[in-house]
Amino acid sequence: MSIDSPVLPSSSTLSDHPLLQPLNIGGLTIENRLMVAPMAGVTDNPFRRLCKSFGAGHAVSEMIIADTALYARKKSLYRANFDNEIAPISAQIAGAEPDKLAEAARYQIDNGAQIIDINMGCPAKKVCRKLAGSALLQDEDLVARLLDAAVNAVDAPVTLKTRLGFENGRENILRVAKRAEQAGIAAIAIHGRTREDMYTGEARYELIREVKDSISIPVIANGDIDSAQKAQHVYELTGCDAVMIGRAAQGQPWIFRDIEHFLRTGDVLDAPSVSEIKEVVLAHLQELYDFYGEYSGCRIARKHIAWYTTGIPNSNAFRQAMYGEESTAGQFRVVERFLQTHE
Repeated sequence: MSIDSPVLPSSSTLSDHPLLQPLNIGGLTIENRLMVAPMAGVTDNPFRRLCKSFGAGHAVSEMIIADTALYARKKSLYRANFDNEIAPISAQIAGAEPDKLAEAARYQIDNGAQIIDINMGCPAKKVCRKLAGSALLQDEDLVARLLDAAVNAVDAPVTLKTRLGFENGRENILRVAKRAEQAGIAAIAIHGRTREDMYTGEARYELIREVKDSISIPVIANGDIDSAQKAQHVYELTGCDAVMIGRAAQGQPWIFRDIEHFLRTGDVLDAPSVSEIKEVVLAHLQELYDFYGEYSGCRIARKHIAWYTTGIPNSNAFRQAMYGEESTAGQFRVVERFLQTHE
């Protein structure tokens, strides 16, 4: 099915589209089925709350390594900060040792999380070198022990984020998904690529469909969902219970509003004006500054500013100047000034 032109939801689904209905995960209710994918260095507390303000029904935290010896580090404290978040709160943990994964699950529940998400999908080399993330898919026995350990450790729903497999030609997602269901995993999110693919090529949704047809727990489709039309396309192709959006939300958290509007009405919203973008960016910057403080706030904001301003005339030169700002006040001023000149 081509997605070059809008794929309209059928008239019977307008206003009550399945993706706009609540979803039950382990006894907890998520407002709708539009989810923010966990992304290291991106889906922090301010970003999760921002996406939810635009209509995302659920957002999973950045990956937190399952090693309590690291929890006192500043980065870990930020990643496990759930202040003022809309429930239910989901903390993603990653590790290759069942006892440490169980300990991390208990720790995050005590820290305020209501759902534990296990990372078996991260393709980053530094994670896979430790036999964590998607590297775990090479060892199905270990996968089973990790799933059992996490589920048995907490009296809370445990979900799984994973990929089709580690290598092309050795996709084992059907076995992993069935074993996850047997372990008591409450829902599974699947990125439609292998670890070998990284983020190249196109996501393969047909295997997600096979998983959906083979298990009874909620299946969440992830990968390449970058528009309202694509969300509808993936829903129709996979029969998924929810869609999860990652990279496409970087610099455009309003994508959830766009999807919701399209699924509810069949109409495609116009892209936001520069004035609207400015309002979002400046509010997001202030949230980052308040959350991280002067030094880290200024530096963490840079990537978000770059994403927001992509495609605006003269943005390359602006970004080079913006990167040189060392204070939050100076950064805020140059961003505000640049966007004002393009209103």
